[in-house]
This record gives sequence, structure tokens and C-alpha cells, in this order.
Amino acid sequence: MGCAHDISPYRRSLRGALFALLCAAVIAGCTRPDTLAKVQAEGVLHVITRNAPSIYYEDREGPTGFDHELAQRFADYLGVELRVRLADSNGEILRVLDEGYAHIGFTGLSSDRDWGDRFRSLGNGLTSESVIIYHRGLEHPDGITDLLEQDIVVHAAAESNHLPHLDQLQSAYPDLNYLVHEGLDAAGMLERVEKGLFMAAVVDANELALNHVFYPNVKRAFSISDQEAIAWLFPIANDGTLYAEAQKFFQQIEEDGTLAHLRERFYGHLGQLGYVGALTFEEHIQKRLPLYIDTFRDFGEQTGLDWRLLAAIGYQESNWRRDAVSPTGVRGLMMLTRTTAAHIGIDNRLNPEQSIEGGARYFRQVHQMIPDQVQEPDRTWFALASYNVGFGHLEDARRLAQAAGRNPDRWLDVKEFLPLLSQKEWYSKTRHGYARGHEPVIYVQNIRRYYDVLARRYELQAEPDTLLAEAAADELTSSASTLSYEARDYHGDEPETTLVLPRDMGLTPPTL
Repeated sequence: MGCAHDISPYRRSLRGALFALLCAAVIAGCTRPDTLAKVQAEGVLHVITRNAPSIYYEDREGPTGFDHELAQRFADYLGVELRVRLADSNGEILRVLDEGYAHIGFTGLSSDRDWGDRFRSLGNGLTSESVIIYHRGLEHPDGITDLLEQDIVVHAAAESNHLPHLDQLQSAYPDLNYLVHEGLDAAGMLERVEKGLFMAAVVDANELALNHVFYPNVKRAFSISDQEAIAWLFPIANDGTLYAEAQKFFQQIEEDGTLAHLRERFYGHLGQLGYVGALTFEEHIQKRLPLYIDTFRDFGEQTGLDWRLLAAIGYQESNWRRDAVSPTGVRGLMMLTRTTAAHIGIDNRLNPEQSIEGGARYFRQVHQMIPDQVQEPDRTWFALASYNVGFGHLEDARRLAQAAGRNPDRWLDVKEFLPLLSQKEWYSKTRHGYARGHEPVIYVQNIRRYYDVLARRYELQAEPDTLLAEAAADELTSSASTLSYEARDYHGDEPETTLVLPRDMGLTPPTL
């Protein structure tokens, strides 16, 4: 009896503890999990966006675009799959977010807008502004007063950044008139200004930058807004856990340079092809390229190169002129030096077929010389720079970048050091000495722009898996040389196959 009396309080205590744990479990089961936990539990990040060159689009390798690349990295950061749904308009994106069918929306809209109790906005690392555009044949408008007697067209204004700025201008200038065109995107606006159907229009500055080369008769007049951060939108109906994690993600990629790398990838090559250059390029696409397009395609296929990249190189070298000759002796459509031609096995540099074959095989060699750890698209930009200035000088710039604490495997960093090779205080510290280091930077930018136009104009019939498909080209392999070992000794292990050129070719660009 005494024992039973003594143990009963413990039983009651144990029952109370079990009851408390059961209640806690029931309460926890009824608690709504936070958004971040739901994303990670489901293993999927749902994004809603629209087609736009500044946000999301599909190229021959699949989905891309500045925001898409960011979203993919955010999904990887969370350890989940990215699923993207495309909408027809910003209005549809906002509705999908309101209804809770996506975690994040990409609209290109400003984070400075008052989203009230609908969305949390987070800047994506880009800024833009609303700009007036007009046809080049018209008199340049210096300000809004020069446009009071004509209509300004704006696309989908109710779902863009432009309407508030136009409304503000209209308050100050009651005679200002603008028309909303719901059915056109930025490219549609640019096309109609290009054709003279619209006298003036408002577009996003980033959209203009990405598309301007395709519409050489469109000219930028002036801005009607300040620079505004571009937003990722998170439904406020969800809690702020995913939003807070996105803030941490952006802080991380800002600090480690990933964000700057993406900005350079999508915007770093813009602005090199001006009005005259764009018009001339378009004329040459129509009149000169048809003479050589089949040859570019044939040797692109033989060497595993994207023929459009090969054609862009040819245009940068000679404007697709078969008889081009420089004062320093480089010749032909691909402007090969005598040494390069001899090494590749080309005996007539003025023969366009031989020239294109030589250029393709030479570029393939240069591309394979780039260290294995350099990833695309940087690998191609490095190869282009090497094709222009020589592999030794490229490696000098990479060493300078590394010594300065920058990433020697990233074009964004290395292109800042190439111009230093023309300054004695810098080239005196390098292995290969002086080089006109500004030239390869401009060279790469120009080719990227030419490639943009050609890629938009021509779809590949048989698309390689990468910009430069792996090609079984045994004839492109040559024996090791001092240059190859000197160029790689700060990277650690040698690649399994080292493709090299004679020393004079490694230091001498095909064009001077």
C-alpha cells in the first residue's frame, strides 16, 4: 500500500507530460508551415514570368535571360528544382501571384512602386529607366516640349513602369498626349518606330539596349525617369521567410561576384555596334553573307563550331571581303597571317573556302588551349581574345588578374587587365611584354554583338550541345611546347590534351 501511494504522483506527472506532448503535436500539426519550409519540403521553386530579352527567353541551349539565370542559382542555393511558367503579360503575372500559384514573379517592374498589401519587392541587381525613342530621320527632341504636338505611344502602360512618369509629365504639360498600346512589347514598339509608324514611344532602357542593334533607325532621345531598381515580387499573403532567404542569397552573390558576372554576361557587350555599323552589317548580311554562308556552315560542322560565331569572327576580321589585305600582311576573309596559314596547311589565304577553313581550325585550336576550368561562355570569350591578341598575352592578363585577387577564369575580371598590357608599369612585369590590350576587349564585344544578330536571324539546323561542341579533331592536336607549360604552370595540373601552336603564333595575333 505504501509503495502504491508513493508512485501515484509520478504516474500523474507522466500522464500530464504525455498529454502536454500530445497537445503540442496537435498544435504543431495545425500550424501552417512557413513558405521557405514548404518550398524545401516540396523541392520546387515556382516562378511566373514572361518572354523578354531582359528577363527570360529561350535560345538554342534552352531557357536563359538575366532573371532566369538568377532564379536558377537561387533554386540551387535552396537545393530545389526551378519550375518556370510563362505568362502573356505582366497583368497575368500579378494575378497568378495574387492567387498564390507562384512563389516569385519576374515582371521587369520597378521595386520603387507602391505595392501596398499585395507584394514584397526585392531588387534583382539591375536598374533601368523609362526613355523616349524616335525615328532617326526626325529632328532630335531635346525635351518633352518638343513632343507636345505628336502622340507618344507606350506599350501596356497600366502594367509597366512608364505610366506614372507620363502622368506626372502630363500634369506639368497638359498638352502632352500619349497613347496606350496593349498589344505590343518593347520589340514591337521598336519595330514600329524603326518603320516610321510611330513618331515617338516610351520603352525600358534595358530593353532598348538589348534590342537596339536590330533597329538602327531608332534613336534614344532622353529619359523621363530616374534609374529604378528592377524587382522580384513575392506575394505578401505568404510569410516573409522565402523573401528573407532571397535577401541573403542576393547579399551572397553580390559579395562573391556572381551578380557582377551575370550583369557582364548579359549587358557587358552592348553599345559597341553603333548606327552606321548596324546599318552596314545589315547590308552585308543581305549582300555578302549569302556568298559564304554555306562555307561557314560546312566548316562549322567539321570543326564543331557554331557557324554563326565563325561568321561573326569573319565579319570582324574583314567585313566578309575575300580579298582583304592589311598593311602588315594579313590576308583574306579570315585575315590569316602567313605563319598561321602555313601551320594550318592553307596555301592560298585569298581563297575564301581555304580562309574560312583555316580560321575555323585555328580558332578551334585556340579554344582548346584555354584551361579546362574556364567554363562557357567565358571560355569562348577568352578564345576570341586569344585569337586576337595571342595566347601568351591573354595568360599575362590572367596572371595580373589573379595577382590582384580577381578571378583569372572569368572574362568579367580579365578584360579589365588586358588594357594594362599597353602600359610599361604593367607589361614590364609580364612574361610576354607589351600588347595593345584594348583591342581584344573591343574585339570580343564586337563579335558578341555580331553573333547576337546572326543568332537571332538564323536558327541552327543541327544544334551542338554547347557553343563549341566537342569535336574529334585529331589533326588539330600538336606536340607540347614551352609556351603551353609556361602559360599553365600557375593553374596546377596540366590538361590531358594540350593543344599548342608554334611560339611565334602563340604571341602573334592573326590580325594586327
